[in-house]
Amino acid sequence: MVTGLGLAGPAQAVDAAEAGKARYQYILNCAGCHQADGSGAKSGGVPTLRGQLGHFVSIPEGRAFLVQVPGTSNSPLKDGEIARMLNWMLQAFSAETLPAALEPYTEAEVTRLRNAPLTDVSATRRAIVTQLAERGLRVE
Repeated sequence: MVTGLGLAGPAQAVDAAEAGKARYQYILNCAGCHQADGSGAKSGGVPTLRGQLGHFVSIPEGRAFLVQVPGTSNSPLKDGEIARMLNWMLQAFSAETLPAALEPYTEAEVTRLRNAPLTDVSATRRAIVTQLAERGLRVE
């Protein structure tokens, strides 16, 4: 379930439905490489999402990266669906590493970031991992 959005009462049922849609979209669009449980495939060079996604959203470059990686930016999902899916992924796979003042992704943010695709995914990820390491945050 998506949490941390400040909703209570009847709105929680909507959250559960939205979380179900986000999980379904993750399974259809991401789990082929990142696995249903977010564990990735180390032997195939696919990083785990578990326990580290929250570190990425702690810096602007990492937050942008999650939208700009080809699997996200080139997906058939609409920008609002990507925002919902990323917000679900953060809670489902890395709630313990989320920044205290996390701002959920919005459709407008995804639209802006998606229109600026990465030119070198590996180099960008390495630079982000280095920045995170300098802050004492470990990412595989």
